[in-house]
Amino acid sequence: MTMINSEIVNDKYIVQLANEDHLRLAETICHEMEQSAKARGTGIAKRSPIYVMEKMLEGKAIIATTLAGEWVGFCYVETWEHGKFVANSGLIVHPDHRQSGIATRIKAKAFELSRERYPHAKIIGLTTSLAVMKINSDLGYEPVTLNQLPGDNAFWKGCSSCVNYDILTRTERKHCLCTGMLYDPEQHKKEEKKEKWNFLKESKLYERWMKIKQRILLRFQERQRARRHERELEAA
Repeated sequence: MTMINSEIVNDKYIVQLANEDHLRLAETICHEMEQSAKARGTGIAKRSPIYVMEKMLEGKAIIATTLAGEWVGFCYVETWEHGKFVANSGLIVHPDHRQSGIATRIKAKAFELSRERYPHAKIIGLTTSLAVMKINSDLGYEPVTLNQLPGDNAFWKGCSSCVNYDILTRTERKHCLCTGMLYDPEQHKKEEKKEKWNFLKESKLYERWMKIKQRILLRFQERQRARRHERELEAA
C-alpha cells in the first residue's frame, strides 16, 4: 500500500484516493463545479458524472469527506501528450468547508499522486484564482506563458465551456484571463538551491497584472463582438 492509498484523518476530514465507495458523490461534485464556475463568472471545464466516476475507478482522483462520509472537496488527475504533462484539475470545495485549509490538503495529495505515478511529467494548471496560485506556488509551480502548456487540441477543448473561451481562441491560445502554471521536475532539481518564486511577495503584483489583463482582454472581446455586429448589419 502506498502513501497515496492511505487515508489522512484529522478531527474533521478524511483526504484519500477516491474509490468505488465514492461513486455516489459524482453528481454532487459536478453540480458544485458548475455552480462555482457560474458564481465566479469564469469556467471550470465542464465534466459529467460519468467522467468523474471514471477518474475515481482509475485511481486518479482525490476526495475529501467528513468523518460521517459527507462530501467536502475533490480534485482529479489528467495526462496529456502521452504522459509528458499532468494536470491536477477540477479542484472544488463545498461552500460550507471553504477557508478551512482543505483545498491545500487536497491539492497537495493530488500533487503527490501525480509525482508518484508520473515522476518525469511536467505538472500544469490553469487558474484565475489567487488562492489556487498560492497553493500551486507552495508546491513548486511557477507562472508560465500559455505556449508552455500542452499543444494538444484535446487539452484546450476542455476550456470550451468557459465563458472566456472566445478570448483564448481569438488570440490563438496566446492570452486568456487564466494564468498558466507549471512544475518541471527536471528544472526543479537544478534550481533546488536557488530562491523559489515567492507568491506572497509577488501576489500584489500579480493581482494588479491580472486586473489589467482582464480589462485589456475583455475590451478586446467587446471590440470583436462589435465588429461581428457591424458585419451582420452590412450583410442584412
